[in-house]
Amino acid sequence: AVVNLHERGIMLLSPGVKVYAGQVVGEHNRANDIEVNAVRVKKLDNMRAACKDATVSIKQPKDLSLEQSLEYIDDDELVELTPKSIRIRKVELNESMRRRTQRQEKSKALGK
Repeated sequence: AVVNLHERGIMLLSPGVKVYAGQVVGEHNRANDIEVNAVRVKKLDNMRAACKDATVSIKQPKDLSLEQSLEYIDDDELVELTPKSIRIRKVELNESMRRRTQRQEKSKALGK
């Protein structure tokens, strides 16, 4: 899954790192946020017939320090600090709740 995501922007996590819903795994090439599945595994069906495994080079992920992470986040994101890692995540982990909140804020801004 990381190979396909790598084409969409800059990765913040290395392949094989465990992720959860709402965690920021990379920076999109465009200005908007997108919801992606970073844990999709390679299909194992019909392995002998499909011999198109290719060596793929993946750029080194962007490793952010605590200070860089705090500068990097948007208003709808948090920095999660544990003894072993620094992660960036959304305030609301559920995607549908994030969309609902964005729509409500947009309608308030328009005065409805």
